[in-house]
Amino acid sequence: MDVTVTEGRGASMPEGLDLKEHPHRRLNLLTGEWVLVSPHRTKRPWQGQVEKVVQPVAESYDPQCYLCPGNMRAGGLQNPDYTSTFVFDNDFAALLPQSSTARVNEENLLVAEGESGVCRVICFSPRHDLTLARLGQPALEAVIDMWCEQYLELGSRPDIGYVQIFENRGVMMGASNPHPHGQIWATRSLPNEILKEQAAQAAWWARRQETLLTAYLRVELERAERIVCANQHFVSLAPFWALWPFETMVVSRRAVGSMPDMTAEERSALAAILLETVTRYDNLFEVSFPYSMGFHQSPTDGQPHPEWHFHGHFYPPLLRSATVRKFMVGYEMLGTPQRDITPELAAARLREVSATHYLDRAG
Repeated sequence: MDVTVTEGRGASMPEGLDLKEHPHRRLNLLTGEWVLVSPHRTKRPWQGQVEKVVQPVAESYDPQCYLCPGNMRAGGLQNPDYTSTFVFDNDFAALLPQSSTARVNEENLLVAEGESGVCRVICFSPRHDLTLARLGQPALEAVIDMWCEQYLELGSRPDIGYVQIFENRGVMMGASNPHPHGQIWATRSLPNEILKEQAAQAAWWARRQETLLTAYLRVELERAERIVCANQHFVSLAPFWALWPFETMVVSRRAVGSMPDMTAEERSALAAILLETVTRYDNLFEVSFPYSMGFHQSPTDGQPHPEWHFHGHFYPPLLRSATVRKFMVGYEMLGTPQRDITPELAAARLREVSATHYLDRAG
């Protein structure tokens, strides 16, 4: 999709358009797609479906959990007695390394092609009762080191063009097991979202010789209204085009393409910003906050990618409380995605809560 972006910095909003009150649409610079924002709808009553609140897991070991150390997995293999991170090939992988890559094309109407790849599971900790927010800095740094190793190992394979690292947390987001874990899907071809971000970032780089997110982050830091938290090397913010109610994006201040490109100090700062972001999520409604989270990094297709700028996306479904969630329905499925709570309000809500986890507060 070709999108025309007006040049210039610091331009004021058109007279008569109040982004806090009036319906409007916002452009996602990374994908070229629009999101409809309806801030006036936050005043409407809610009589829809509510969700059951999920409380934190109490036991550090569950003999029935197929991800706990020493237990039998669903595929019939036994886990080692691991004491830190643990990675294994998914027993029920969505992708297979030896799949055919043949292509089918019937009159340019019925088009398909084989897709090969590797799916892995990474257990963040041997403790069943933890979440990313509860791991602590040293343990999360060990997870980041493992993410780096996996990105390099899988990305070095000639049959892998992209390595997607992600986590689904909570039953709402399809997590089948509460044990702290994430996934890695390495694919031959570039996924849809990566193709869109690739096109947008490459076009910006060709014009400016700086990354798109370098320019975007500069504007966000100047305005400061959508910043959630920040440290020396990373910024967590509610993107201007955010779709989900409390969506955030973690962006590196330095334009690095991937985690392995980071210094040891930057990796430590990444752990710190992730911990603070997910802690603020938990504190928002004092619940183990569900989300889908993933990192977008340089493709591993053997081509140079100076346009790529490392970032992570958090997509949480909770809307007004721990029991009210956001669904994509109706016009959102048939027309354009839509949201009521503005990114500015969402960022303010997240800034207002403590950076100390609610389970750690005295009294």
